[in-house]
Amino acid sequence: MATTDVLIVEDDDESRANLRDLIAIYGMTVAVAGDGQAALAALDKEEFRVVLLDVQLPGISGLEVLAHCAQRHQPARIIMMTGLNTPETALAALRGHAYDFLPKPIDSDRLRATLRRALEDDASSITVISAQPAWLEVSAPCTREAADRIQSFVQRLEMDLPEDLRESTGLAFRELLLNAVEWGGKLDPTERVRVACVRTSRMLMYRIADPGQGFHLEDLAHAAVSHAEATAHEEIRQQKGLRPGGFGLMMIRSIADELVYNERRNEVLFVKYLQS
Repeated sequence: MATTDVLIVEDDDESRANLRDLIAIYGMTVAVAGDGQAALAALDKEEFRVVLLDVQLPGISGLEVLAHCAQRHQPARIIMMTGLNTPETALAALRGHAYDFLPKPIDSDRLRATLRRALEDDASSITVISAQPAWLEVSAPCTREAADRIQSFVQRLEMDLPEDLRESTGLAFRELLLNAVEWGGKLDPTERVRVACVRTSRMLMYRIADPGQGFHLEDLAHAAVSHAEATAHEEIRQQKGLRPGGFGLMMIRSIADELVYNERRNEVLFVKYLQS
């Protein structure tokens, strides 16, 4: 059976043609389908590494195509596209084992990065433990790719928040999650991180547990939070060969209303109170 890099499933003729031309420029092989029925027929005849799938399709919807692929154990990684930025759509895609989520209008740089990651990523899948608007919980391999995918779905759940709050809590969540996979999980795809996002009318809470041994502040000489002078850690990071940074914990503390670690400090609760 022949293998093609990307199958585009999009009912709008102009959007489908534009995506096809753009992906071809990226150097990827591409095929197209105009509806869900055509997509399922194409998946029966040919092997695709990635499927770029619109949620709203005539006849068989994108989410129904996703469910069919899950039942058939199709090997393609499915990236959902939609202008419906609702928690229900994002959660349905996550339940259906979608690889990632792209909001419309499609940003070309994000499209290229997401496709390349999907084509190259061989990490274990994300396991969904709970997929409700008030409680999303997943287990994922300790890789940056998995962290990017989790954040993509979490962002869809917070679209109703004010933009400044959404951006600040998104930064804090990403930093906490990267700390978990980089420092706790040592970027080992055989280790897993557990992430819960809980939302009530008055609170947004992230709970992140990593497989590491935890940390103590005295071990964080490379971080700005360990020094009275904000830039004193930079020389230590250079000596250790670490990338520029080290301001993560300071930034997280400035955003959080409450930040609580367990005794081992390999699990953290981030709490942000919402205006009623």
